[in-house]
Amino acid sequence: MDVLYNDDELLVVNKPSGLLSVPGKGPDKQDCLWTRLQAQHPGALVVHRLDQATSGLMVFALNPATQRALSMAFQARQVDKQYLAWVEGVSPVSDDWQTIDLPILLDWPNRPVHIIDASGKPSVTRWRCVQHHATLPGSLLELQPQTGRTHQLRVHLKAIGHPIWGDALYAPPEVLARAPRLLLHAQSLALQHPVTRQAMRWTCEPDW
Repeated sequence: MDVLYNDDELLVVNKPSGLLSVPGKGPDKQDCLWTRLQAQHPGALVVHRLDQATSGLMVFALNPATQRALSMAFQARQVDKQYLAWVEGVSPVSDDWQTIDLPILLDWPNRPVHIIDASGKPSVTRWRCVQHHATLPGSLLELQPQTGRTHQLRVHLKAIGHPIWGDALYAPPEVLARAPRLLLHAQSLALQHPVTRQAMRWTCEPDW
């Protein structure tokens, strides 16, 4: 387990791509980050999730009071999350953030796929391009989700014409083939410690 931070209240862990955050339905989906973590930290409690294909930072509480406090902070958008993603297409490199404000809805007949739909939940993502790929038509984006919808970053980037490399759900075949895994990584996580009230920030670079 790649534990980046550990005190009496919480843990911060770097989740690998391909591992579930929490158990899924069925006996073949019980192996996950949470159950592996509990082998070393039996009191670990889930606060939020990352998609199975996404890597990066996750925080776990070590007691119910901290779980409630952290869950409330996520719901109140008091947690700063930043992601990195390689996407198809060349976007201008810029220090300025752009905003995607498009509602997201579960495509029920094709679940777990989500779509942009006017009847969906309000969903907002900030993004900017920081680098171009040396040989392929791709851009490295920094992403800041302002809401926490399922597959939000993947759906929003597809909607603006920049599907993520290696995305088995939302990328066309040629974009899926750019990478052996989804190139989406939760790089940075910042929050106020629920007990000490200290401002905390953790960063973890991707392995790609």
